[in-house]
Amino acid sequence: MIKPGYILAPLLILMIISCRKESFITGSDAVISISADTLHFDTLFTTAGSVTQALRLYNNNNRKLLISAISVGGGAGSYFRINADGFAGPEVKDLEMAANDSLYVFVTVNVDPGSAKLPYLIQDSIKILFNGNEKFVQLDAWGQNATFLRSGSISANTTWTNDKPYVILGGLQVNENVVLTIQKGTKIFLHADAPLLVDGTLNALGEKKDSMQIVFSGDRLDDPYRNYPGAWPGIYFRAKSRDNILKHVIIKNAYQGIVVQGLTVNSNPRLYLDKCIIDNCYDAGLIGVQTDIKAENCLITNCGKNIQLISGGNYELTQCTVAAYSNVMIAHKDPVLTVANFILQGNVLTVGDLNASFKNCIFWGGNGIVDNEVVVAQDGSGMFNVDFKNCLWKVANAPGAITSSGIISNQDPGFVNTDTRNGIYDFHLDKNSPALGAGIHVGVGTDLDENKRDLNFPDLGAFEATF
Repeated sequence: MIKPGYILAPLLILMIISCRKESFITGSDAVISISADTLHFDTLFTTAGSVTQALRLYNNNNRKLLISAISVGGGAGSYFRINADGFAGPEVKDLEMAANDSLYVFVTVNVDPGSAKLPYLIQDSIKILFNGNEKFVQLDAWGQNATFLRSGSISANTTWTNDKPYVILGGLQVNENVVLTIQKGTKIFLHADAPLLVDGTLNALGEKKDSMQIVFSGDRLDDPYRNYPGAWPGIYFRAKSRDNILKHVIIKNAYQGIVVQGLTVNSNPRLYLDKCIIDNCYDAGLIGVQTDIKAENCLITNCGKNIQLISGGNYELTQCTVAAYSNVMIAHKDPVLTVANFILQGNVLTVGDLNASFKNCIFWGGNGIVDNEVVVAQDGSGMFNVDFKNCLWKVANAPGAITSSGIISNQDPGFVNTDTRNGIYDFHLDKNSPALGAGIHVGVGTDLDENKRDLNFPDLGAFEATF
Protein backbone atom coordinates (compact mmCIF):
# COMPACT_ATOMS: atom_id res chain seq x y z
CA MET A 1 0.00 0.00 0.00
CA ILE A 2 1.37 3.42 -1.02
CA LYS A 3 1.21 6.01 1.69
CA PRO A 4 -0.38 9.39 0.83
CA GLY A 5 2.76 11.26 1.79
CA TYR A 6 4.75 9.61 -0.97
CA ILE A 7 2.26 10.92 -3.49
CA LEU A 8 2.16 14.45 -2.11
CA ALA A 9 5.92 14.88 -2.04
CA PRO A 10 6.45 14.66 -5.83
CA LEU A 11 3.46 16.90 -6.38
CA LEU A 12 4.92 19.50 -4.05
CA ILE A 13 8.25 19.32 -5.89
CA LEU A 14 6.49 19.83 -9.24
CA MET A 15 4.56 22.80 -7.86
CA ILE A 16 7.75 24.36 -6.53
CA ILE A 17 9.51 23.87 -9.88
CA SER A 18 6.50 25.27 -11.71
CA CYS A 19 6.37 28.35 -9.48
CA ARG A 20 10.10 28.83 -9.91
CA LYS A 21 9.68 28.82 -13.70
CA GLU A 22 6.94 31.44 -13.47
CA SER A 23 8.97 33.78 -11.26
CA PHE A 24 10.81 36.82 -12.66
CA ILE A 25 14.50 36.86 -13.28
CA THR A 26 15.86 39.64 -11.09
CA GLY A 27 19.62 39.55 -11.53
CA SER A 28 21.56 42.16 -13.45
CA ASP A 29 22.86 39.37 -15.69
CA ALA A 30 19.47 39.20 -17.42
CA VAL A 31 19.80 39.62 -21.19
CA ILE A 32 17.59 41.24 -23.81
CA SER A 33 18.23 41.92 -27.46
CA ILE A 34 16.80 44.67 -29.63
CA SER A 35 16.09 44.55 -33.36
CA ALA A 36 17.93 47.84 -34.06
CA ASP A 37 20.20 50.23 -32.22
CA THR A 38 19.05 53.25 -34.30
CA LEU A 39 15.87 54.27 -36.11
CA HIS A 40 16.31 56.72 -39.00
CA PHE A 41 13.35 58.73 -40.29
CA ASP A 42 13.78 60.37 -43.68
CA THR A 43 12.76 63.93 -44.46
CA LEU A 44 9.40 64.82 -42.91
CA PHE A 45 7.25 67.82 -43.61
CA THR A 46 6.25 69.80 -40.58
CA THR A 47 2.66 69.16 -39.43
CA ALA A 48 2.40 66.21 -41.81
CA GLY A 49 3.39 63.55 -39.27
CA SER A 50 5.20 60.41 -40.28
CA VAL A 51 4.86 56.72 -40.83
CA THR A 52 5.44 54.38 -37.95
CA GLN A 53 8.62 52.41 -37.44
CA ALA A 54 8.94 49.49 -35.06
CA LEU A 55 11.47 48.04 -32.64
CA ARG A 56 11.25 44.53 -31.30
CA LEU A 57 12.57 43.58 -27.85
CA TYR A 58 13.46 39.94 -27.15
CA ASN A 59 13.61 38.33 -23.72
CA ASN A 60 16.54 35.92 -24.14
CA ASN A 61 16.08 34.40 -20.68
CA ASN A 62 14.32 31.19 -19.60
CA ARG A 63 12.32 33.12 -17.01
CA LYS A 64 9.97 36.06 -17.16
CA LEU A 65 11.48 39.51 -17.28
CA LEU A 66 9.99 42.76 -16.01
CA ILE A 67 10.81 45.81 -18.11
CA SER A 68 10.74 48.58 -15.53
CA ALA A 69 10.32 51.39 -18.07
CA ILE A 70 10.57 52.30 -21.73
CA SER A 71 10.78 56.04 -22.24
CA VAL A 72 11.68 58.77 -24.73
CA GLY A 73 14.59 60.88 -23.55
CA GLY A 74 12.88 64.16 -24.38
CA GLY A 75 9.75 63.25 -22.46
CA ALA A 76 6.47 64.93 -23.30
CA GLY A 77 8.34 67.65 -25.22
CA SER A 78 9.95 65.22 -27.65
CA TYR A 79 9.02 65.16 -31.34
CA PHE A 80 9.03 61.36 -31.03
CA ARG A 81 6.19 59.27 -29.62
CA ILE A 82 6.22 55.63 -28.57
CA ASN A 83 3.67 52.90 -28.08
CA ALA A 84 5.03 49.89 -26.21
CA ASP A 85 2.99 46.69 -26.13
CA GLY A 86 -0.18 48.70 -26.75
CA PHE A 87 0.53 51.43 -24.16
CA ALA A 88 1.29 54.99 -25.31
CA GLY A 89 4.30 56.97 -24.02
CA PRO A 90 6.32 59.11 -23.56
CA GLU A 91 6.98 56.55 -20.78
CA VAL A 92 5.55 53.07 -20.34
CA LYS A 93 6.22 51.18 -17.10
CA ASP A 94 6.13 47.61 -15.80
CA LEU A 95 5.86 45.53 -18.94
CA GLU A 96 6.08 41.76 -18.43
CA MET A 97 7.82 39.62 -21.01
CA ALA A 98 7.40 35.86 -20.88
CA ALA A 99 10.47 33.67 -21.15
CA ASN A 100 11.89 33.70 -24.71
CA ASP A 101 9.11 36.05 -25.80
CA SER A 102 9.16 39.50 -27.39
CA LEU A 103 7.24 42.77 -27.54
CA TYR A 104 6.99 45.64 -30.03
CA VAL A 105 7.74 49.30 -29.52
CA PHE A 106 6.25 51.52 -32.24
CA VAL A 107 7.80 54.92 -32.85
CA THR A 108 6.43 57.94 -34.73
CA VAL A 109 7.73 61.46 -35.14
CA ASN A 110 5.77 64.65 -35.74
CA VAL A 111 7.61 67.88 -36.48
CA ASP A 112 5.95 71.14 -35.53
CA PRO A 113 6.29 74.16 -37.86
CA GLY A 114 9.48 76.10 -37.41
CA SER A 115 11.33 78.95 -38.99
CA ALA A 116 14.04 76.83 -40.61
CA LYS A 117 13.87 76.77 -44.39
CA LEU A 118 16.36 73.97 -44.91
CA PRO A 119 16.21 70.44 -43.47
CA TYR A 120 17.25 70.27 -39.85
CA LEU A 121 18.20 67.25 -37.77
CA ILE A 122 15.99 66.10 -34.90
CA GLN A 123 17.45 63.61 -32.45
CA ASP A 124 16.33 61.75 -29.35
CA SER A 125 16.65 58.29 -27.83
CA ILE A 126 14.59 55.54 -26.25
CA LYS A 127 15.76 54.23 -22.87
CA ILE A 128 14.91 50.69 -21.82
CA LEU A 129 15.33 49.94 -18.10
CA PHE A 130 15.34 46.40 -16.61
CA ASN A 131 16.96 44.85 -13.56
CA GLY A 132 19.11 47.91 -13.03
CA ASN A 133 20.36 47.76 -16.65
CA GLU A 134 19.89 50.44 -19.28
CA LYS A 135 19.80 50.05 -23.03
CA PHE A 136 19.37 52.87 -25.55
CA VAL A 137 18.05 53.12 -29.09
CA GLN A 138 18.97 56.29 -30.98
CA LEU A 139 16.36 58.22 -32.99
CA ASP A 140 16.94 60.77 -35.73
CA ALA A 141 14.84 62.50 -38.37
CA TRP A 142 15.22 65.32 -40.84
CA GLY A 143 12.42 67.81 -40.42
CA GLN A 144 11.59 70.48 -42.95
CA ASN A 145 9.19 73.37 -42.97
CA ALA A 146 7.00 73.49 -46.07
CA THR A 147 4.21 75.45 -47.73
CA PHE A 148 1.01 73.40 -47.57
CA LEU A 149 -1.79 73.75 -50.13
CA ARG A 150 -4.94 71.76 -49.53
CA SER A 151 -7.74 71.27 -52.09
CA GLY A 152 -7.38 74.80 -53.45
CA SER A 153 -6.97 76.82 -56.60
CA ILE A 154 -4.69 79.55 -57.88
CA SER A 155 -6.79 82.46 -59.09
CA ALA A 156 -4.10 85.12 -59.72
CA ASN A 157 -0.65 85.08 -61.27
CA THR A 158 1.60 83.42 -58.71
CA THR A 159 5.29 82.60 -58.31
CA TRP A 160 6.49 79.71 -56.19
CA THR A 161 9.93 80.38 -54.72
CA ASN A 162 12.51 77.75 -53.88
CA ASP A 163 13.09 78.63 -50.22
CA LYS A 164 10.68 75.93 -49.00
CA PRO A 165 9.14 72.85 -50.64
CA TYR A 166 5.45 72.79 -51.52
CA VAL A 167 3.22 69.99 -50.29
CA ILE A 168 -0.11 69.57 -52.08
CA LEU A 169 -2.93 67.71 -50.37
CA GLY A 170 -6.29 67.04 -52.01
CA GLY A 171 -5.28 68.55 -55.37
CA LEU A 172 -4.62 72.00 -56.81
CA GLN A 173 -6.06 73.82 -59.81
CA VAL A 174 -4.43 76.62 -61.81
CA ASN A 175 -7.40 78.64 -63.07
CA GLU A 176 -7.94 79.78 -66.64
CA ASN A 177 -5.91 82.85 -67.70
CA VAL A 178 -3.69 82.50 -64.62
CA VAL A 179 0.07 81.86 -64.77
CA LEU A 180 1.83 79.76 -62.15
CA THR A 181 5.59 80.35 -62.34
CA ILE A 182 7.88 77.94 -60.49
CA GLN A 183 11.40 79.07 -59.69
CA LYS A 184 14.41 76.89 -60.38
CA GLY A 185 15.25 74.52 -57.55
CA THR A 186 11.69 74.28 -56.24
CA LYS A 187 10.52 70.89 -54.98
CA ILE A 188 6.82 69.95 -55.12
CA PHE A 189 5.47 66.94 -53.22
CA LEU A 190 1.95 65.71 -53.91
CA HIS A 191 -0.23 63.41 -51.86
CA ALA A 192 -1.97 60.33 -53.25
CA ASP A 193 -5.19 62.34 -53.67
CA ALA A 194 -3.56 65.41 -55.20
CA PRO A 195 -3.52 65.98 -58.97
CA LEU A 196 -2.21 69.25 -60.38
CA LEU A 197 -4.88 70.54 -62.79
CA VAL A 198 -3.77 73.28 -65.17
CA ASP A 199 -6.47 75.33 -66.91
CA GLY A 200 -4.18 78.36 -67.17
CA THR A 201 -0.42 78.32 -67.73
CA LEU A 202 2.42 76.53 -65.95
CA ASN A 203 5.95 77.87 -66.43
CA ALA A 204 8.50 75.73 -64.60
CA LEU A 205 12.01 76.72 -65.60
CA GLY A 206 14.74 74.83 -63.80
CA GLU A 207 18.44 74.41 -64.49
CA LYS A 208 20.69 71.39 -64.95
CA LYS A 209 22.40 71.52 -61.54
CA ASP A 210 20.68 69.01 -59.24
CA SER A 211 19.79 71.64 -56.66
CA MET A 212 18.30 73.84 -59.39
CA GLN A 213 16.09 71.24 -61.04
CA ILE A 214 12.36 71.41 -60.40
CA VAL A 215 10.98 68.15 -59.02
CA PHE A 216 7.43 66.83 -58.83
CA SER A 217 7.10 63.68 -56.73
CA GLY A 218 4.96 61.92 -54.13
CA ASP A 219 5.03 63.06 -50.53
CA ARG A 220 6.07 59.69 -49.08
CA LEU A 221 9.83 60.00 -48.67
CA ASP A 222 10.33 56.99 -46.42
CA ASP A 223 11.49 53.60 -47.65
CA PRO A 224 10.17 51.71 -49.48
CA TYR A 225 7.48 54.18 -50.58
CA ARG A 226 9.84 56.84 -51.92
CA ASN A 227 10.23 54.85 -55.16
CA TYR A 228 6.72 53.46 -55.56
CA PRO A 229 5.01 54.31 -58.88
CA GLY A 230 1.47 55.68 -58.68
CA ALA A 231 2.23 57.68 -55.52
CA TRP A 232 0.30 60.72 -56.82
CA PRO A 233 -2.06 61.25 -59.78
CA GLY A 234 -0.02 63.47 -62.14
CA ILE A 235 -0.13 66.83 -63.96
CA TYR A 236 -3.10 67.47 -66.25
CA PHE A 237 -3.02 70.25 -68.84
CA ARG A 238 -6.66 70.61 -69.76
CA ALA A 239 -8.41 72.02 -72.83
CA LYS A 240 -8.29 75.68 -71.73
CA SER A 241 -4.61 75.58 -70.83
CA ARG A 242 -2.05 77.32 -73.05
CA ASP A 243 1.66 78.20 -73.48
CA ASN A 244 2.99 75.76 -70.89
CA ILE A 245 6.79 75.41 -70.65
CA LEU A 246 8.71 72.90 -68.54
CA LYS A 247 12.52 72.98 -68.56
CA HIS A 248 14.81 70.81 -66.45
CA VAL A 249 11.80 69.40 -64.65
CA ILE A 250 11.71 65.91 -63.14
CA ILE A 251 8.35 64.19 -62.81
CA LYS A 252 8.50 60.84 -61.07
CA ASN A 253 6.45 58.17 -59.33
CA ALA A 254 3.09 59.45 -60.58
CA TYR A 255 0.16 57.39 -61.86
CA GLN A 256 0.17 59.37 -65.12
CA GLY A 257 3.12 61.75 -65.37
CA ILE A 258 1.67 64.31 -67.80
CA VAL A 259 -1.67 64.36 -69.62
CA VAL A 260 -2.30 67.06 -72.25
CA GLN A 261 -5.71 67.61 -73.85
CA GLY A 262 -6.98 69.82 -76.64
CA LEU A 263 -5.49 71.69 -79.58
CA THR A 264 -3.55 74.90 -79.05
CA VAL A 265 -5.32 78.24 -79.38
CA ASN A 266 -2.28 80.00 -80.90
CA SER A 267 0.93 79.20 -82.76
CA ASN A 268 2.66 77.83 -79.65
CA PRO A 269 2.42 74.20 -78.58
CA ARG A 270 0.13 73.62 -75.64
CA LEU A 271 3.12 72.06 -73.88
CA TYR A 272 6.84 72.49 -74.55
CA LEU A 273 9.13 70.06 -72.73
CA ASP A 274 12.82 70.98 -72.73
CA LYS A 275 15.36 68.69 -71.05
CA CYS A 276 12.78 67.04 -68.82
CA ILE A 277 12.75 63.61 -67.16
CA ILE A 278 9.58 61.57 -66.66
CA ASP A 279 10.23 58.35 -64.78
CA ASN A 280 8.58 55.46 -62.97
CA CYS A 281 4.95 56.36 -63.67
CA TYR A 282 2.59 53.45 -63.19
CA ASP A 283 0.20 53.96 -66.12
CA ALA A 284 1.87 56.35 -68.58
CA GLY A 285 4.62 58.92 -68.66
CA LEU A 286 3.21 61.27 -71.31
CA ILE A 287 -0.29 61.21 -72.81
CA GLY A 288 -1.40 63.55 -75.57
CA VAL A 289 -5.08 63.59 -76.57
CA GLN A 290 -5.65 65.58 -79.79
CA THR A 291 -3.23 68.24 -78.65
CA ASP A 292 0.08 69.96 -79.42
CA ILE A 293 3.31 68.86 -77.74
CA LYS A 294 6.92 69.69 -78.52
CA ALA A 295 9.67 67.85 -76.64
CA GLU A 296 13.45 68.13 -76.95
CA ASN A 297 16.19 66.30 -75.05
CA CYS A 298 13.67 64.49 -72.86
CA LEU A 299 14.15 61.19 -71.04
CA ILE A 300 10.95 59.18 -70.53
CA THR A 301 11.65 55.88 -68.85
CA ASN A 302 10.26 52.87 -67.03
CA CYS A 303 6.59 53.76 -67.18
CA GLY A 304 3.74 51.35 -67.81
CA LYS A 305 3.06 53.05 -71.15
CA ASN A 306 5.81 55.55 -71.73
CA ILE A 307 4.19 57.71 -74.43
CA GLN A 308 0.66 57.61 -75.88
CA LEU A 309 -0.30 60.17 -78.53
CA ILE A 310 -3.90 59.54 -79.52
CA SER A 311 -6.97 61.02 -81.22
CA GLY A 312 -4.82 63.08 -83.56
CA GLY A 313 -2.90 66.25 -82.80
CA ASN A 314 0.48 67.79 -83.55
CA TYR A 315 3.60 66.30 -82.02
CA GLU A 316 7.31 66.98 -82.44
CA LEU A 317 9.80 64.91 -80.47
CA THR A 318 13.50 65.55 -81.07
CA GLN A 319 16.55 63.99 -79.40
CA CYS A 320 14.47 62.03 -76.89
CA THR A 321 15.23 58.72 -75.19
CA VAL A 322 12.17 56.58 -74.49
CA ALA A 323 12.91 53.26 -72.80
CA ALA A 324 11.34 50.76 -70.42
CA TYR A 325 12.57 47.64 -68.65
CA SER A 326 10.54 45.22 -66.59
CA ASN A 327 11.44 45.59 -62.92
CA VAL A 328 10.03 44.80 -59.51
CA MET A 329 7.74 47.83 -59.71
CA ILE A 330 6.34 47.80 -63.26
CA ALA A 331 6.13 44.97 -65.79
CA HIS A 332 7.03 46.05 -69.32
CA LYS A 333 4.05 44.83 -71.35
CA ASP A 334 3.06 47.84 -73.47
CA PRO A 335 4.93 49.64 -76.30
CA VAL A 336 7.05 52.61 -75.28
CA LEU A 337 5.42 54.66 -78.06
CA THR A 338 1.85 54.47 -79.35
CA VAL A 339 0.66 56.95 -81.99
CA ALA A 340 -2.92 56.97 -83.28
CA ASN A 341 -5.34 59.37 -84.93
CA PHE A 342 -8.31 58.01 -83.02
CA ILE A 343 -9.60 57.13 -79.60
CA LEU A 344 -12.35 54.67 -78.75
CA GLN A 345 -14.30 55.47 -75.59
CA GLY A 346 -17.00 52.92 -75.03
CA ASN A 347 -18.72 52.66 -78.40
CA VAL A 348 -17.76 56.18 -79.48
CA LEU A 349 -14.88 56.53 -81.96
CA THR A 350 -13.25 59.95 -82.21
CA VAL A 351 -10.86 60.62 -85.10
CA GLY A 352 -8.63 63.67 -85.58
CA ASP A 353 -6.00 64.97 -87.98
CA LEU A 354 -2.52 63.79 -87.00
CA ASN A 355 0.91 65.28 -87.63
CA ALA A 356 3.79 63.65 -85.76
CA SER A 357 7.54 64.02 -86.26
CA PHE A 358 10.27 62.04 -84.46
CA LYS A 359 13.92 62.93 -85.09
CA ASN A 360 17.11 61.48 -83.58
CA CYS A 361 15.14 59.53 -80.96
CA ILE A 362 15.58 56.13 -79.27
CA PHE A 363 12.60 53.84 -78.60
CA TRP A 364 13.66 50.73 -76.71
CA GLY A 365 12.45 48.17 -74.18
CA GLY A 366 13.78 45.11 -72.39
CA ASN A 367 12.94 42.27 -69.99
CA GLY A 368 9.33 42.42 -71.11
CA ILE A 369 6.88 40.81 -73.52
CA VAL A 370 6.81 43.58 -76.13
CA ASP A 371 7.98 42.80 -79.66
CA ASN A 372 7.00 46.13 -81.21
CA GLU A 373 8.06 49.11 -79.12
CA VAL A 374 6.64 51.55 -81.70
CA VAL A 375 3.00 51.15 -82.72
CA VAL A 376 1.25 53.48 -85.18
CA ALA A 377 -2.48 53.10 -85.87
CA GLN A 378 -4.74 54.86 -88.37
CA ASP A 379 -8.50 55.02 -88.80
CA GLY A 380 -10.47 56.93 -91.40
CA SER A 381 -9.24 59.14 -94.22
CA GLY A 382 -8.31 62.35 -92.40
CA MET A 383 -4.86 63.95 -92.40
CA PHE A 384 -2.27 61.43 -91.23
CA ASN A 385 1.41 62.37 -91.36
CA VAL A 386 3.79 60.39 -89.16
CA ASP A 387 7.50 60.67 -89.89
CA PHE A 388 10.56 59.08 -88.24
CA LYS A 389 14.02 60.37 -89.13
CA ASN A 390 17.24 58.79 -87.84
CA CYS A 391 15.71 56.95 -84.94
CA LEU A 392 16.73 53.71 -83.24
CA TRP A 393 13.85 51.39 -82.39
CA LYS A 394 13.03 47.85 -81.40
CA VAL A 395 10.30 46.39 -83.62
CA ALA A 396 9.47 42.94 -84.93
CA ASN A 397 7.32 44.55 -87.63
CA ALA A 398 7.98 48.11 -88.74
CA PRO A 399 4.94 50.36 -88.28
CA GLY A 400 2.87 51.03 -91.38
CA ALA A 401 1.34 54.24 -92.72
CA ILE A 402 4.49 56.23 -91.91
CA THR A 403 7.46 57.76 -93.66
CA SER A 404 10.93 57.04 -92.35
CA SER A 405 14.64 57.34 -93.12
CA GLY A 406 17.92 56.57 -91.40
CA ILE A 407 16.33 54.01 -89.07
CA ILE A 408 18.43 51.66 -86.91
CA SER A 409 16.31 48.60 -86.15
CA ASN A 410 16.71 46.11 -83.33
CA GLN A 411 20.24 47.04 -82.30
CA ASP A 412 20.64 47.46 -78.58
CA PRO A 413 21.30 51.16 -77.95
CA GLY A 414 24.03 50.36 -75.43
CA PHE A 415 22.86 52.21 -72.34
CA VAL A 416 25.52 52.47 -69.66
CA ASN A 417 23.50 50.64 -67.00
CA THR A 418 20.11 48.94 -66.82
CA ASP A 419 20.38 47.08 -63.50
CA THR A 420 16.73 46.19 -63.05
CA ARG A 421 17.31 44.04 -59.97
CA ASN A 422 18.74 46.94 -57.99
CA GLY A 423 16.82 49.68 -59.79
CA ILE A 424 19.93 51.42 -61.09
CA TYR A 425 19.66 53.01 -64.54
CA ASP A 426 21.97 55.18 -66.60
CA PHE A 427 20.63 55.97 -70.07
CA HIS A 428 23.80 57.62 -71.34
CA LEU A 429 25.37 55.78 -74.29
CA ASP A 430 28.38 53.51 -73.92
CA LYS A 431 31.36 53.47 -76.26
CA ASN A 432 29.93 50.70 -78.44
CA SER A 433 26.49 52.19 -78.96
CA PRO A 434 25.19 52.18 -82.57
CA ALA A 435 23.47 55.48 -81.72
CA LEU A 436 26.77 57.39 -81.59
CA GLY A 437 26.93 59.96 -84.37
CA ALA A 438 23.86 58.48 -86.07
CA GLY A 439 21.71 61.60 -86.01
CA ILE A 440 21.05 64.38 -88.48
CA HIS A 441 21.27 68.13 -88.05
CA VAL A 442 18.17 69.32 -86.17
CA GLY A 443 19.47 72.54 -84.62
CA VAL A 444 19.52 71.28 -81.03
CA GLY A 445 22.83 72.60 -79.70
CA THR A 446 22.97 70.96 -76.26
CA ASP A 447 21.76 67.75 -74.63
CA LEU A 448 19.89 66.91 -71.43
CA ASP A 449 23.10 67.46 -69.45
CA GLU A 450 23.66 70.82 -71.19
CA ASN A 451 26.67 69.34 -73.00
CA LYS A 452 27.31 70.62 -76.51
CA ARG A 453 26.15 68.43 -79.37
CA ASP A 454 27.85 67.68 -82.64
CA LEU A 455 25.40 69.61 -84.79
CA ASN A 456 26.21 67.74 -87.99
CA PHE A 457 26.28 64.19 -86.61
CA PRO A 458 24.72 64.23 -83.15
CA ASP A 459 24.18 61.08 -81.11
CA LEU A 460 20.66 59.72 -80.94
CA GLY A 461 18.61 60.20 -77.79
CA ALA A 462 18.74 62.68 -74.96
CA PHE A 463 22.47 62.41 -74.21
CA GLU A 464 25.50 63.33 -76.30
CA ALA A 465 28.52 61.19 -75.43
CA THR A 466 31.45 63.07 -73.88
CA PHE A 467 34.18 60.39 -73.88
